[in-house]
Amino acid sequence: MRVVIIVIDSFGIGALPDAENYGDSNSNTALHICKTVKGEKWPVLKKMGLGNASLILGNKLPGCNAVKSPLASFGVMKEKSPGKDTTTGHWELAGLELDSAFTTFPPKFPSFPKKLLADFTKETGKEIIGNKAASGTVIIEELGKEHMETGKLIVYTSGDSVFQVAAHEDIVPLEKLYDICAKARKLCDQYQVGRVIARPFIGKPGNFTRTKGRHDYSINYKGETIFDFLHKENINTVGVGKIGDIFLERGINDSYNDKGNKACIKRTEELLSKPAEGDEFIFVNYVDTDMLYGHRRDPQGYCDEVEKIDKHLGKLIEVLREDELLIITADHGCDPTFKGTDHTREYVPLLCYQKKSEVVNLGIRDQFSDVAASVADFFGIPGYPRGISFL
Repeated sequence: MRVVIIVIDSFGIGALPDAENYGDSNSNTALHICKTVKGEKWPVLKKMGLGNASLILGNKLPGCNAVKSPLASFGVMKEKSPGKDTTTGHWELAGLELDSAFTTFPPKFPSFPKKLLADFTKETGKEIIGNKAASGTVIIEELGKEHMETGKLIVYTSGDSVFQVAAHEDIVPLEKLYDICAKARKLCDQYQVGRVIARPFIGKPGNFTRTKGRHDYSINYKGETIFDFLHKENINTVGVGKIGDIFLERGINDSYNDKGNKACIKRTEELLSKPAEGDEFIFVNYVDTDMLYGHRRDPQGYCDEVEKIDKHLGKLIEVLREDELLIITADHGCDPTFKGTDHTREYVPLLCYQKKSEVVNLGIRDQFSDVAASVADFFGIPGYPRGISFL
């Protein structure tokens, strides 16, 4: 038996009731992409019931409308935990709910506490520039030349709980940057910062490019995720993409830290090309929708990236066996038509596919943890403490 969870990063499907508290009223990643990019789109997701899921919230998706007989059970999920970031969303999908949000910082200079930056300079021996919220591509164009001339690190944040460190690979070798970010991670723990992110780049002023050497350092967590429960039952656990970083490699047998959707899609197809040797759980993140197109407010690019994922899902449906369950969802929104460059507080879609299984309307789920509860249910693990199984 095998369960595969695919997270289409930031593929939200409508503003949550409390979105106004986050400045995200009327955001809707899927709907606004469909309205902006004309024509038919995402045929596999359409057949699976993405449009049906959106209709639960009263929204028709132009070009990806509801179908009469969807292939998958469909629904939408609320995020119970406060926040709208990668770590919070993935943790809740894995059954770890937060009572309080991670710390976010003011968007304008100076963003970070003076003591944090003083301690950072003391620990790393590096001065900083930046110290504000910014798009990663924009800030390296703005400060990359100064960084190369002075050796000062570009440190910045966003609407998420992040402390990001950008450096040119010719100025700060990759392993040195990772060491700097590991030190920053320890310093950021007392401030309850969700992630420290290494952001290496290459090129010359006016033509900088971020590389695939990005590395996320998540804050440590208390409690157990679905990985821990499955691991104790000797069920093989696999992470693809940034899953290992998000969960600190805890409870994961095989971690494939592939960078970018193309590599992660290839890995997923390889893993599913043959039956599992025993019971197996695979958790996959497809990051490019968020990183390359959501934050950069590019609805056409976002739509095209979902199209690539859609074709990939078509292949998976063909090869999935009767004892394999596929769950497709997201971790938050990042509406590419919305103001700013940050994530948006949204419902996420829920598509649950298994050959020869009954297809039902799963409705509005009250927490992402229903995914973890359903995984536990699928493998027959009794007494899972959080969420409600939808199987």
